Amino acid sequence: MALTNPPVPKPKVKKKAMRHVSQGLVFVQATFNNTIITVTDPQGNTLVWSSAGHCGFKGPKKSTPFAAGVIVKSITEKLKESGMKEVKVFVKGVGSGRDSAIRALNANGFAILSIKDTTPLPHNGCRLPKPRRI
Repeated sequence: MALTNPPVPKPKVKKKAMRHVSQGLVFVQATFNNTIITVTDPQGNTLVWSSAGHCGFKGPKKSTPFAAGVIVKSITEKLKESGMKEVKVFVKGVGSGRDSAIRALNANGFAILSIKDTTPLPHNGCRLPKPRRI
């Protein structure tokens, strides 16, 4: 007969209290495959984040404008207790969720102070391959 130990209950972890922040930064990363939105305080510490996959979208639906609106709605519900009113928006990428995420932020009661496009642009690109010899 083998001796087995009784299961050890896991300690309950208290959820961290949300800091009260009146102004924040919103980073929207809109790729061809997904849309990820992160909200930080002015120092850059992440408060909440969400993505289309996190909200239940799968496959090509993740990069749609509708998914971006749903992401902003879920972030707004998480941010209720922080008291954030004003945001600066930084948009990165070329996906279709860029504009609708900004519109959804405005529709959900955030005052948008500025919008900046931080999409990386190649200055001269990679070096071309050498010409083929036949």
